[in-house]
Amino acid sequence: MFKKTIISCLNYRGTATASSTIDNVEVQHFEKFLSEWWNVFGPMKPLHAMNKLRVSFIRDGLVNAGTIDPKNNSSEALKDLCILDIGCGGGILAEPLTRLGGSVTGIDANSKLVDLAKSHADLNSLKIKYLATSVEQHAAENVEKYDAVVASEVLEHVGEKETFLEACVKCLKPTGSIFVTTVNKTTLAEVGIFFSEYVLNLLPKGTHQIEKCVEPVKLQRILEDNNCRSELIHGMYYNGVTNTWHWCSDTSINYALHAIKLKVSE
Repeated sequence: MFKKTIISCLNYRGTATASSTIDNVEVQHFEKFLSEWWNVFGPMKPLHAMNKLRVSFIRDGLVNAGTIDPKNNSSEALKDLCILDIGCGGGILAEPLTRLGGSVTGIDANSKLVDLAKSHADLNSLKIKYLATSVEQHAAENVEKYDAVVASEVLEHVGEKETFLEACVKCLKPTGSIFVTTVNKTTLAEVGIFFSEYVLNLLPKGTHQIEKCVEPVKLQRILEDNNCRSELIHGMYYNGVTNTWHWCSDTSINYALHAIKLKVSE
């Protein structure tokens, strides 16, 4: 069970209004971890560890999409690409994407986490644009702006998934890529949530609700309804003993999906 432990620390949750997918209860929940956000051995350590997979997943996906040159293995592989990190929290993913040359915008519903992300970026001399806003509000003002949109460990805390994903895709340029990592809606995932939160105490109790998780086939359908074609789905598992993430063929608990926004003519 250690190898199948779910770790997801996000900034959106299910109860939504007609105008926003943000849940204020969820926003307040993650505020508890402000002081420990950048402690790689603290409660956020699984998210720090996940960067080894998700940064390469994004970079390789953009190579496969033809967005960046496959021969470009430099430290600035994402140079000149506009990337949106949704539910950015304190900037754990935004910072390594910026270090690879990306022009990154991070948005989060929690203004205190956004302030933390800003101060940490300044401390490390990183130029990242952080905004305290919802993806719906951001999409209304940034139509087809981004080469890539990332929603990593967010979707399982969103109630209005169709609204959320529609806004994500709205931000994407035609032929742009959307990258999602999330939790499947299966019995095995429900067991994993129970062990993570109530037995191993790797997450605060009540962080996840299985009814808010989403199956890969449903995620694919929603993206297809928004003119996106799925390119790749990977299973992921977390080893709680070694604090490492690994790719696997099994998508029954955690998985990652890459899709491309098609041109209207397609």
